[in-house]
Amino acid sequence: MIAAINVESHLHEWQSWVITNRPGYIIFTPGSGVVLLGPYHSPPEEEGITQKSPKGGNSASYKAAGVDIDAGSALVEAIKPLAAATSRPGVASDLGGFGGLFDLKAAGYSDPILVSATDGVGTKVLIAEAAGKHDTVGIDLVAMCVNDLVVAGAEPLFFLDYMATGKLNVDAGIDLIKGITEGCKQAGCALIGGETAEMPGVYEAGRYDLAGFAVGAVERDKVLSDDRAKAGDIVFGLASSGLHSNGFSLVRHVIAEGGYDYADTAPFDEDRPLGEALLDPTRIYVKSCLAALATGGVTGFAHITGGGLIENIPRVLPKGLGAVLDAEAWPLPAVFRWLAKIGAIQPFELARTFNCGIGMAVIASPDKANDVEEALSDAGEFVLRIGKIVEGEEGVIIDNLEGAWPP
Repeated sequence: MIAAINVESHLHEWQSWVITNRPGYIIFTPGSGVVLLGPYHSPPEEEGITQKSPKGGNSASYKAAGVDIDAGSALVEAIKPLAAATSRPGVASDLGGFGGLFDLKAAGYSDPILVSATDGVGTKVLIAEAAGKHDTVGIDLVAMCVNDLVVAGAEPLFFLDYMATGKLNVDAGIDLIKGITEGCKQAGCALIGGETAEMPGVYEAGRYDLAGFAVGAVERDKVLSDDRAKAGDIVFGLASSGLHSNGFSLVRHVIAEGGYDYADTAPFDEDRPLGEALLDPTRIYVKSCLAALATGGVTGFAHITGGGLIENIPRVLPKGLGAVLDAEAWPLPAVFRWLAKIGAIQPFELARTFNCGIGMAVIASPDKANDVEEALSDAGEFVLRIGKIVEGEEGVIIDNLEGAWPP
């Protein structure tokens, strides 16, 4: 039997094995071109450098170099049923091909604009590693992308993930994909592909990094552009679940300086270990925001990510407009109060680093503000009126900041 094996690629999801009927030989094809033709021998069971090369020395194996194709294949087989459970109208291919196909007409679009977003979860993965809990960062990965799509008024259609690691842990990888598929279900999008890259020498064994990519669509005449907001519009805040996926380098620094361990009981949540409490996944606001859009009263969304309230709300406002918020309009969640206390983080620094309890800002015209608020509440959101849009003051001003969020 002859087997052609692509031994250079790390893309476990998309590999295929080509078997021919010529007995007694094996062809190895690293990259492009055949480099070795000779009698086929079953590979040794044990890991390591055990075979002789044509020059009389030891021959190398991909596994000995740190890349385990079998582990990657096991992960792919586990992923397939999980990904299939996220299928939706428009999906036109199965997981495992070279590219995922999506049919916009089958999804119900006639004149769509495509909207794309890519993001990661930052150093939150280090807390997941320390806590041994990997599913929630999968939800985070989806949330960070799809929440950005809905800012343009787009419905998320499909998602792809990328994981790079020093040594693949199949069980951790499965937990991660379970989280990703849960996030896709919450957002109504399909997981149609991805990549797992085992990269020894770049990452330590056990370490990994994540990136996600999402595509959505919106009919051309319904794009939510950044010129719709007007002075006098109401700013609603949708409650976050906690830290979401930003500011974790500061979080980790504060925890290390304070001498805390992730296995300790969380000072702000006595029912859980600190690591688990910090891993609460990012809320996915897609369905509630799309419901609010249907009222015709939304003039803008702002996903509150890196840069906090201070940096993100201005991104969706026309020139000449700003936002005035009232810090007394919503409670600062306990995790932020605790971080501010032990890290001596000043209120303004909190507001430009973290979401501070507001994961999505929704801007609405005054005449339809009640309709927007009702739609959001009916969709399960905890909605707060936190401010208004004003003319002449670009940026964000937060009144009562020092009093409501004492350092």
